[in-house]
Amino acid sequence: MSNLKLSEVRKSFGSLEVIKGVDLDIESGEFVVFVGPSGCGKSTLLRMIAGLEDITVGELHIGDVQMNDVDPSKRGIAMVFQSYALYPHMTVRQNMGFALKFGGMGKADVAKQVQDAADILGLDELLDRKPATLSGGQRQRVAIGRAIVRHPDVFLFDEPLSNLDAELRVHMRVELARLHKQLATTIIYVTHDQVEAMTLADKIVVLRDGIVEQFGKPLELYDDPDNKFVAGFIGSPKMNFLNAVILKVSATSCNLKLIDFNEVSFDLPVNGDGLAVGAQVSIGIRPEHFTQNADVEFSLTVDLLEHLGGQSFIYARSDGNETLVLETQDGRNIKNGDRINVGFDKKLALLFDANDMRVR
Repeated sequence: MSNLKLSEVRKSFGSLEVIKGVDLDIESGEFVVFVGPSGCGKSTLLRMIAGLEDITVGELHIGDVQMNDVDPSKRGIAMVFQSYALYPHMTVRQNMGFALKFGGMGKADVAKQVQDAADILGLDELLDRKPATLSGGQRQRVAIGRAIVRHPDVFLFDEPLSNLDAELRVHMRVELARLHKQLATTIIYVTHDQVEAMTLADKIVVLRDGIVEQFGKPLELYDDPDNKFVAGFIGSPKMNFLNAVILKVSATSCNLKLIDFNEVSFDLPVNGDGLAVGAQVSIGIRPEHFTQNADVEFSLTVDLLEHLGGQSFIYARSDGNETLVLETQDGRNIKNGDRINVGFDKKLALLFDANDMRVR
């Protein structure tokens, strides 16, 4: 396994720049997930690491070796694609061993490598079957096995679970997490699903428009986002944003008024440098952080309830017609149209300035 480093990496297609100066230092053995909305550049960045796209500007190092001009087959990587890309006329055994056989490895060694990978992935009973007879999850495990037999320094996964149904995706997430612990190999994984990112990653790279918005551990990004985009993207349901205006500012706090929520005002302990009286700001509150008998309280009207068994989500609106999502462990006594009193504790509120940057 190897560490991987991207230094001021850029990618342009003609006059269109899609990767805009990415710096990343991925440690050996880490499971790192690239996440972001469609078109943010995450798959392009993965393909640049794989060597399937040229790097326009910047440097890629795997281990201590610069890889910009190294052939993809010699980079020590193995890639698992969204489509399984299995040869339909070959058995599972033949699919998994094809690259090794093509590379000149002896028959006995190929058989051992395939068997070792099959043992890890629980594919023993499927080795003599063809892809058409396999389920989606089984095909994906074969595709992963085909990568494992090469013993790469770095695994690259490009949205490998997106073709699976919801239940199978959950099962495969568990399998991938177990596999990472067993192999202890560096993994870079692309997904648009932030739940996958939160549950699988040692660290998450949040991308938007070809720029890294934040890089860190999942709960660090959840609890301490650098900007409004990361705060809203990480977490499901996403963070609520309440419009506010600054009434007073000091070096260690500011006094805010919630515009669309009964004009409730409160003090928030933050660094007041750079804040101005009258400035429009946003207060971020997670759905699970709303409660009763809190520091800051207001009334809402319930529009819709989603009951998920052990928890419920309440979609409610303020008198100013702003919609919030609240999480509760017991929504059985609430119904559409009810007027409810809720609030939040100030220590859980996040402040974002007019440029959507976090104020700490």
